[in-house]
Amino acid sequence: MKNYASYSFWLETCGDDLTPRAPLDGSIDVDVAILGAGYTGLWTAYYLLRRQPSLRVAVVEAEIAGFGASGRNGGWCSAGFPVTAGELARRYGPERTRALLAAMRESVDEVGRVAEAEGLDIDYVKGGTLRVARGPHQEPMLDQALATYERLGIADHYTRLDAAQVAERVRITDVRGALYSPDCAVIHPGKLVRGLARVVERLGGTIYEQTRVTAFEPRQAGVPGSRPRLITERGDVRAEVVVLCGEAYLSRLPGLRRQLIPVYSLIVLTEPLSDAQWAEIGWENRETIGSHRFSVDYLSRTRDGRIVFGGRGAPYHFGSRIEDSYDRHEPTHQMLRRMTLEWFPMLRGIRFTHHWGGPLGMPRDWMPTMSYDRATGIATARGYTGQGVATSNLSGRVLADLICDTPSPLRVLPVIGHRSPDWEPEPLRWLGVRYVQRGFARLDEQAERTGRPPSGRSLVERLGRH
Repeated sequence: MKNYASYSFWLETCGDDLTPRAPLDGSIDVDVAILGAGYTGLWTAYYLLRRQPSLRVAVVEAEIAGFGASGRNGGWCSAGFPVTAGELARRYGPERTRALLAAMRESVDEVGRVAEAEGLDIDYVKGGTLRVARGPHQEPMLDQALATYERLGIADHYTRLDAAQVAERVRITDVRGALYSPDCAVIHPGKLVRGLARVVERLGGTIYEQTRVTAFEPRQAGVPGSRPRLITERGDVRAEVVVLCGEAYLSRLPGLRRQLIPVYSLIVLTEPLSDAQWAEIGWENRETIGSHRFSVDYLSRTRDGRIVFGGRGAPYHFGSRIEDSYDRHEPTHQMLRRMTLEWFPMLRGIRFTHHWGGPLGMPRDWMPTMSYDRATGIATARGYTGQGVATSNLSGRVLADLICDTPSPLRVLPVIGHRSPDWEPEPLRWLGVRYVQRGFARLDEQAERTGRPPSGRSLVERLGRH
C-alpha cells in the first residue's frame, strides 16, 4: 500500500487515518455517482445530501480522499479566478464578470462557514491576500490591475499599498508596492478535504477508495431504462446522474484527454520559525502572498509558524502523462528554496523539512467549466488551473443547483455550460506548452535582470494571455 502521508505535509499532519476505505465490490445502482473524492466531488456530495438527504450518493476515488490537488495545494482559499478580470470582461461583459467575482468572494466565506457549522478545524484564518510588486518591472502590472477593477466598479475590494505600507504587514526584499484584498483565507488543505469526506459519510454518502474509473458512459438516447455509468476495474456504478470531478486526472479518460492538461505545481516548506525570526519578518495576519511572475509564486504561513513557498517550473510531460515521480522535480524545488531566501534573507541557514508537488488541471482557454446535461445525465466541474480551493466550493453549489433544478443566481454565471476548446494533439501540444513554459521563465529572468517590464507583445505573452 502507498504511504499516503508522504505525498504532502498536509496529508501527513491532517490528523486523520489515511488507511483506504473499502473499494467497490461489484456493480451498484445509485442516484448520483461522483468520480473523485477531492474538493469538487465532496462539495457536490455535501450540498446534494444537505438538500435531499434521501439521495443515494456514491463517490468513487482511485486512491484516497484528498490524494490529488485537494491534499497538496498551497493553502489559499482565494477569491482569485484563473481568468483575469479584464479578460472576463472582454469575453462576457462587465455585469457577468462582476457577478462571477462576487460569487468567488462569497465562496471564500462559505468554506469557513461550513467548516464551523460542521465542526471542522481547518486552520481557517481570513487574513486577506497581498499581490506584491517585487522590483520596478512588476509595478505596471499592479497599476493595470487596479485600473481594470476601477473600470468594473469593484475597486473597493482592493487597496493599493506603497512599499512602506507593505512592510508594516510583512517585510520582503525589493517590494515596491502591493494590492491588498481581504477576500482570501489561509487553510490546512488536508484537514478540509479529509473532514469533508467524513461529513459526507455522516450525511449518508458512500466513498469507495482505491477504485479507479477507466471510462464513463452517458445515457443512451432512445434506449428505455438507459442510465449513465462510471466504469471501474471493480464494477460499474449506474446512476441517474454521473458527476466527473477528477480535475487533472480527467485527462486520462476517453473523451476528455484533450480537455485538460496536467501542469505540475511544486512546493517547499520551512521548519517552524522562531519568535525572533517572525518578529523580523512580521506577517502577523497570515495574508497569502504572491508576486507578478509569469512562472507563478504563492506563499502562506502555517499555523505552526512555517513558510509555504510554491511555484511552477516543472516541465509538462509528453502525452499529458501523470506519474508519482513527477511530483518532485529537484531543479524546481531548488529554485523555490533559493527564492524563499531571496524574499527573506534573514532566514539564511533555515532548514526545509518538506517538498512535494502534483498536477493541476489546465483547460485550453484557462476557463473553468461547471455543467450538467440532463439528456445524457453527465455533470462535471473542472479546469481550475491552481485556483481550486474556493472555486471547487462554488462548483459544488452550482452542480447541486443544476442537478436538483433549484432556481439560483449562480446558474447564470459564465462558467455554466462552458466547454473549453480541445488542446492540440501531440506532438504539437508538447511543443507548444513547453515553449510557453520556457518563454515565461525567460521573461521573468529578463525582467528581473533589467528592471523593465515585458512588452506584452511577444508571442509567448500572447499565447499565455488569460
